[in-house]
Amino acid sequence: MKTAFVTGSSRGIGRAIAIRLAQDGYKVLVHGAGNIAKAEETKSIIEQNGGSAELIISDLTDLDKTRELCEKVKEIDVLVLNASLQYRTPWQEITPDACYEQLNCNFVSSMMLIQAVANNMKKNGWGRIVTIGSVQEAKPHPDMLVYSASKAAQTNMMQSLSLQLAKDGITVNNVAPGVIYTDRNVEALSDPEYAKKVTDSIPVGFYGEPEDCAGIVSLLCSDEGRYITGQNIFVDGGKSVQ
Repeated sequence: MKTAFVTGSSRGIGRAIAIRLAQDGYKVLVHGAGNIAKAEETKSIIEQNGGSAELIISDLTDLDKTRELCEKVKEIDVLVLNASLQYRTPWQEITPDACYEQLNCNFVSSMMLIQAVANNMKKNGWGRIVTIGSVQEAKPHPDMLVYSASKAAQTNMMQSLSLQLAKDGITVNNVAPGVIYTDRNVEALSDPEYAKKVTDSIPVGFYGEPEDCAGIVSLLCSDEGRYITGQNIFVDGGKSVQ
C-alpha cells in the first residue's frame, strides 16, 4: 500500500483530498496544526469508510517543527502540499512577522518537505507531488499580497522541479482552486452583497466545493496521471481567464 501525506488535511480542501486518496487505496497521513480535534475527525471519517489513516500534528510556520516533520514523512509516495496561511491586510500594514509566517507555511515548508521526500521517490522510480495554489496567482486579492505572492512562488518552484524530477518517475503539478466554499470563507460569504459580487465574478456563476479539487488531485496522484507534469491546473469555474 502506497502512502500519501496531505498537509492541512484537518478541514476544507485538504480534508476532501485526504478522504479521496484514502478511497483510492492510499494510506493517508492526516496533518493538522492548531485544531487537533478536526484532524482527528478527518482520520475518523477515513477509517469509518474502510480506509487507513495516521495523524500527524505539526506547525508549518515553525521551521524547526517542519524539520522534525520531514524526518517522519521522508518515505512517503505521494505528497500533497495543501496547508496555507492567509492574512487579509492592506499592503502598507503588512508586518515582517506576518510575512514570514505566511512564507514559512506556504513556501519554505513546501520546499523542505519536497527535499525530504524526493530521495525515496527517486529510489522507487515513482512519486507524485501536488502543490495546492490559488486563483490568486492569476487574480491577486489586494489585501492578500503575501499569500498570493507565496502561491505564485510555490508554482514557480513546482515547474522547476517538474523538469528536474521527471526522469526519476516523479510528477510535480499544481492545482489552483478558485472560490471554494470552506470554513475559511464562510463568514465573508455570509454577507449577501459580497457573496453576489463574488459569484458575479465567476463565469460558471457558483462557488466550488472541496470535492471539486479532490478529483483532479486524485488523477494527478494515480498511474493514469503519469504523463501530466509541470502543469498549473486551475479549478476555479473560469475565474482565472476572465
